[in-house]
Amino acid sequence: MAKKTIRDINVEGKRVLIRVDFNVPLDIKTGDISDDSRIRAVLPTLRYLVEHKAKVIICSHLGRPDGKVTEGLRMAPIAQRLSQLINLPVSTVSDCVGSGVQEAANNLKPGGILFLENVRFHAEEEANDPSFAQSLAKLADIYVDDAFGTAHRAHASTVGVAKYLPAVAGFLMEKELQALGSLLASPEHPFVALLGGAKVSDKIGLIQNILGKVDLLLVGGGMAATFLKAQGYEVGLSLIEDDKQSLAKDLIETAKRNGGALILPLDLIVADNISPGAKGEVVRVSDIPANKRIVDIGPKTISLFSKKIKQCQTVFWNGPMGVYEIQQFAEGTKAMAQLMAGLKATTIVGGGSTAEIVKEMNLADKMTHVSTGGGASLKFLEGKVLPGVAVLQDK
Repeated sequence: MAKKTIRDINVEGKRVLIRVDFNVPLDIKTGDISDDSRIRAVLPTLRYLVEHKAKVIICSHLGRPDGKVTEGLRMAPIAQRLSQLINLPVSTVSDCVGSGVQEAANNLKPGGILFLENVRFHAEEEANDPSFAQSLAKLADIYVDDAFGTAHRAHASTVGVAKYLPAVAGFLMEKELQALGSLLASPEHPFVALLGGAKVSDKIGLIQNILGKVDLLLVGGGMAATFLKAQGYEVGLSLIEDDKQSLAKDLIETAKRNGGALILPLDLIVADNISPGAKGEVVRVSDIPANKRIVDIGPKTISLFSKKIKQCQTVFWNGPMGVYEIQQFAEGTKAMAQLMAGLKATTIVGGGSTAEIVKEMNLADKMTHVSTGGGASLKFLEGKVLPGVAVLQDK
């Protein structure tokens, strides 16, 4: 499903509305941005448009203003940071639609950049309201989607505008589709998926879709408790999904039938509670105390998972191995990140918290690809059609 990109169309002198995902962590009081990686990820697309003399009109959401103007969620600080990173002036407007915005868009010079106000200040954005989408479309001649992180949302600025304008992908969108698409279509084998996080329910579609494609599926994190419980183990006070135990059994059997292997932890770290002062102890999976909960994978599991991963040519990782936010329960997650950073294999990190972890550890540039979309990457790897991708023109 190859999509047209900005390389495939003439943008010179054209007003180009580009949807980006600049929903960055922002201190509402000071306007300080703690992580600008989402802005940096779109710079290649923006530079291409500027160099090819397009009139660049940027739109994004920030936070959850629920359709109301929220002073702390204005785009001005984001525009200022973008201006610093791209080393060009970036003008702003006080809204994203209306006559004043239309005038600003019409007056843009080739190579100029205009940053619209937060599209979620209008409730019509998330409702994918046709008239609001049409108002956005009137600002431009071409629509470019470079916001993979919102591609699973059918909103006015991700789907609606494409009904009124020629719609193509930016370079970040192209990169995401190629990297994640290769996992489903042509991964180099052996191919291992390392999955963690709290809930099995969050990953059911992903597991079901990739079980027939992977050689190994390694399960850690809180979701391992549901699989262990399904195999008859005591899991203490760990969060389990009772309604998913039969499914967990089925997934283990399906993995066996497909010739792959679904591998669970050998040992775990357990604790009385999840708090900064809590102390963990290492136990075998057969010895989990009834009054404790699983908070990380243990040293034998780290060793086993590492050995299996090192044997593979393609590694996909989504979800922490333990309670990463608490230092003493982050060892399993850190070990997996450091291991992947040193591999010569293709290493792809799913978005969301997993992407945040490798960025925090300064390991993102050591990976083949770190997705900018949490929910979007999961939906894509479930085999679902993303609304924001479906509306883009095919090559």
